Amino acid sequence: MTAASGTQALGSGRVLAPDVCCGLERLPVPVLNEVDSDCLPPIQYTPENVAGPGEDLDPTEITLPGCECLASSCEQDTCTCLQCYLRAYDENLCLVDFKETSYSRPVFECNIMCKCSEDCQNRLVQRGLTFKLQVFKTSKKGWGLRTLEPIRRGRFVCEYSGEVISLSEASRRIQSQTSVDMNYIIAVREHLSNGKVLETYVDPTHIGNVGRFLNHSCDPNLYMVPVRVNSLVPRLALFAARNIAAEEELSYDYSGKFNNLRKEGTDKERSSEEPCALKSCYCGAQSCTGFLPFDSSLYNPTDKWNVI
Repeated sequence: MTAASGTQALGSGRVLAPDVCCGLERLPVPVLNEVDSDCLPPIQYTPENVAGPGEDLDPTEITLPGCECLASSCEQDTCTCLQCYLRAYDENLCLVDFKETSYSRPVFECNIMCKCSEDCQNRLVQRGLTFKLQVFKTSKKGWGLRTLEPIRRGRFVCEYSGEVISLSEASRRIQSQTSVDMNYIIAVREHLSNGKVLETYVDPTHIGNVGRFLNHSCDPNLYMVPVRVNSLVPRLALFAARNIAAEEELSYDYSGKFNNLRKEGTDKERSSEEPCALKSCYCGAQSCTGFLPFDSSLYNPTDKWNVI
């Protein structure tokens, strides 16, 4: 991991860095500030999840078996990976059966233990960035991320990577934040057919990738899908929810499109120990609720109404 903190000033009110990824991605992601003289906060860049405090599972540990396919690209009827889990990507590298508000099919890619080629169609998220992106300063939302080229609906755009931590550590971190601190911790809960719920908490505040610069939108152009490669710990992959134009800001719904609605009595029922967590939303969408999603479970682990 490399610290991404250096920037080069190119005149009043404009700051540019050649690559926030420090060469750790397939493509560089430049940084542009035409709003003020602020620089990016220092972070350690990591293209994938890393193990953080409290979490028993190491996201870098190889725990999934591989297929025996010797072909350049695996086929549904012969690949053990695809037989267990249906093919997730089509010939255009788009997510199969993608819907704007949901994607319930589990996604398992071929992994480092598989004998298939690195060019296998079932290897996508693990290849990293394939579109030219740019981190930029917005007028009201701090730093953001945009694409410099068109992106087709269903295509993989980037991951949301950082430290994989436990619920107790996530709760400790978020409760230590002040009212002016940005919260980057995401809680992902996957509901299984047997009634169990798999929980993953990722914090890219200090160790993370370009996904940490994505802003919330009540009408987002990205959708998050948990994708498993080498480990049962999911990689939080963001796919295009619709066709995206060049220069368009990239965004996703922090609530996962389920509970970004003010609950009846929310303000009155919030614990006195919780800060006033509802913050104004500046996404500009016609359907904007006016505030950012709030996950109360990180203050009270027994309350889990915000589910992705």
